Amino acid sequence: MATIVSEKVKFDLEFLLKTSPRVLDNMIGTPSGLSEWFADNVNIKDDEYTFFWDGSMQSARLISRKPNAGIRFQWLEDEEEGLDTYFEITITVDPMTKAVILTVTDFAEEDEVEESRRLWEKQISNLKRVLGA
Repeated sequence: MATIVSEKVKFDLEFLLKTSPRVLDNMIGTPSGLSEWFADNVNIKDDEYTFFWDGSMQSARLISRKPNAGIRFQWLEDEEEGLDTYFEITITVDPMTKAVILTVTDFAEEDEVEESRRLWEKQISNLKRVLGA
């Protein structure tokens, strides 16, 4: 029996945050920072991050990290399926306004994009609450 891997769709979300890139970098790149807004708990072993939520867990490989600029992960499940997908959180500062913009790039099944967007919006809302931004 052949398995059919459905195509995942890439999407981006942008959020304006009232904080500094340095503070944001700590929140997206460290287990303690990620545990405050993204997951209930986060463990790291080498380049593998394990995220825990309400009794479930999911692991991702750290693909790249640029201090004060962003981080990119790939879920191990997608890696095992040979998918060229990732989720990335980047930090940019608008040169004119000095506003800090957080961009989330992720992939989801076509029929799950809206649900994934809502989930990220909820997560970033948690991040804003933690930052007081």
